[in-house]
Amino acid sequence: MLKVEIVQGNIASQPDMDAVVNAANARLMPGSGVAGAIHGAAGPGLAEECQALAPISPGEAVISSGHRLPNRHVIHCLGPVYGVDEPSDRLLGDCYRNALAVAEQHRLNSVAFPAISTGVFGYPVDKAAAVAIDAIAAMAPALRFVQRVRLVLFSDSDRRLFQAALSRSSLTSTD
Repeated sequence: MLKVEIVQGNIASQPDMDAVVNAANARLMPGSGVAGAIHGAAGPGLAEECQALAPISPGEAVISSGHRLPNRHVIHCLGPVYGVDEPSDRLLGDCYRNALAVAEQHRLNSVAFPAISTGVFGYPVDKAAAVAIDAIAAMAPALRFVQRVRLVLFSDSDRRLFQAALSRSSLTSTD
């Protein structure tokens, strides 16, 4: 049974997870926010490896090694720009579904996600939380290898919004 955790913290500091998810740009290069934190912690090898994987489209997910991160892998997802990339809810859900599918294909046991698209891409956190939890819940029955999903939120207010969305779902929380 899939266990879902919601924590406040740094996505680049999740040493007990097999993979962390990068809220990437289309070129998979260092940027601000999550992409900057992950690339900064992983070192320049991550950007070098990502050159061959880019570009990606909104909703798409690709996997790389973790380089200097404590995680074996980084799964890169390009979230939608809210109000620009439409339908935003489907594209954001695709990020979570596709990242979990990639994790499953690579037989990973645990994946940590940030709040994809809620930073500079402008997705409202409450709406993003509902889409993320719904997408994870939809994938849960098909997951054989992935046993743990952690949502790592930057702020306490974001954590509370994701926790509220989780409490309305059919998923099992470890909190």
